[in-house]
Amino acid sequence: QDFKDLRASCLSQGLLFEDATFPAHVSSIGPTLLPEEKLWQIQWKRPTELQRNPYLIMDGVSRFDIMQGEIGDCWMLAALGSLTLRKHFLENVLPKDQGFQDNYAGIFHFRFWQCGEWVDVVIDDRLPLLNGRYLSVHPRTSNEFWPSLLEKAYAKLRGSYQNLNGGYLSDALVDLTGGVQVQFSLKNPPPDLEEILKAADKSQCLMGCSTSGQSRRNIELRNGIVQGHAYTITGAVKIPYKNGWKHIIRIWNPWGHGEWKGPWSDGSPQWDHVEPKYREALFRNKDDGEFWMSCENFQEQFSWLYVCNNSP
Repeated sequence: QDFKDLRASCLSQGLLFEDATFPAHVSSIGPTLLPEEKLWQIQWKRPTELQRNPYLIMDGVSRFDIMQGEIGDCWMLAALGSLTLRKHFLENVLPKDQGFQDNYAGIFHFRFWQCGEWVDVVIDDRLPLLNGRYLSVHPRTSNEFWPSLLEKAYAKLRGSYQNLNGGYLSDALVDLTGGVQVQFSLKNPPPDLEEILKAADKSQCLMGCSTSGQSRRNIELRNGIVQGHAYTITGAVKIPYKNGWKHIIRIWNPWGHGEWKGPWSDGSPQWDHVEPKYREALFRNKDDGEFWMSCENFQEQFSWLYVCNNSP
């Protein structure tokens, strides 16, 4: 499908695009994502029907725009969260020639790397809702729609929303970058793990991590970490602490809430012993799904680390 031709055709006829290849129908959701009676209650609505003044992007693109919906696609959203930190990769995936303000015709497009080339995926902007709530990823700012529309394009690429329900963070990192990815087992980590993390962060790699367990269950432990879940690594630094140095890692949960409660977490006393200039630069006490933890705790709580860049 050619985005520019289709949009021009819709604009000239005064129509909103309806994508016959990924219709607003149960077939695009998938037969077993929800119980059957709920599947038939799904309504499809355009952002222009949901909000008076929708935008594709407001104030730039950020990981905090993303809040996971009913679908278990944390593996894809964790990769997307990492992508938002690397603007040179983001521009490949999210073309700038579209929006709700100019030339709006209910049609959008996004690009993903498949089998050695960038594939342009065209969608209409009808989004699935169940009982008035987003089935898919929902925007933290009610009228910003890039996460929901990008997720819909990825669902189309994969065949249905159901096919996003469980997957591998490593696959999503490659699909969003065309890059090379490497995985490290944290049960048997490399001896220089702290240096790997710091070097990867410095060289603008995309990074994610995952916990072991059943991804269908999503059990939250008392310490705040979710089992069978994927997270984004958003920073890795070494800071002076007490009389030495401490490696700490910043991690973000695609739920947009739910954080680690142990040492170096948002309310923890460790931050009282950090020099003010470091504390001001790094510390944010907000329930936004993002938290710091020590390298030791990171190895205990997570099972895999994923690093991806456009060259090895």
